[in-house]
Amino acid sequence: MSLDKAKIRQSFSAASITYDNVAALQRSIGYALLNTVDSNISGTLLDIGCGTGFLTAELLRFNPEFLIALDIALPMLHATRDKSWEKLPPSLLCADAEHLPLMDDSVNHVFSNLALQWCSSLDAVFTDIKRLLKPDGQFIFSTFAPDTLQELKAAWRTVDAYEHVNDFHTADQLTDSLHRAGFKNINIINALYTPQYDSVLALMQELKHIGAHNVRIKRNRHCTTKIAMQRMIAAYQDAHGVNGKIPASFEVFMGRAS
Repeated sequence: MSLDKAKIRQSFSAASITYDNVAALQRSIGYALLNTVDSNISGTLLDIGCGTGFLTAELLRFNPEFLIALDIALPMLHATRDKSWEKLPPSLLCADAEHLPLMDDSVNHVFSNLALQWCSSLDAVFTDIKRLLKPDGQFIFSTFAPDTLQELKAAWRTVDAYEHVNDFHTADQLTDSLHRAGFKNINIINALYTPQYDSVLALMQELKHIGAHNVRIKRNRHCTTKIAMQRMIAAYQDAHGVNGKIPASFEVFMGRAS
């Protein structure tokens, strides 16, 4: 997928103030990811796509010797820095996950909660992660899967032929790319989250506040008309509305690789 990195950085920079107020789903997925982790993790830990530092803070339970929080958006790192840290705060690193400025064999474990979907090249990011991991290190991640926001995609398809919602990598794409990067032991599971919203606009507002915009380079750059938006909302509500609520699907892959 060809993604606009400048747009990604801009979207998440703007969302740094509102993110924590609306990121309940992201936190739930982060907790589920950590529950898959062995308790004997230690050494140097890297959190890729740390956002406002939720997962970074939770990683302190493993008592790492050194903790690095990395994000492409500097304001997200500022939010991480400004948290109340009971233990030694993490080192902050503003960088692109596809170009990690860390030495070979320098990290024991890499974590990433819902950041891989913002990477254009899985091969680039996985190869770089494999490079910096120590021989016995693990890569532990979550990422959105193809059925995410399927209702929203279907509603937009009734209006026009543009792609209004980002695509997401398949399990086969993740597995194949991990193998090419040199990972041997790979385990990926999936889960489906279906939170309810008061309206389609409430869903779209939440997506905006967490920075989840359409960031394809070849996206529709024309303004969506009010009529088109109204038609999409009507199609969504007609197909899925129940008792004044609408669901939204978020399919998630959780994986471990070494």
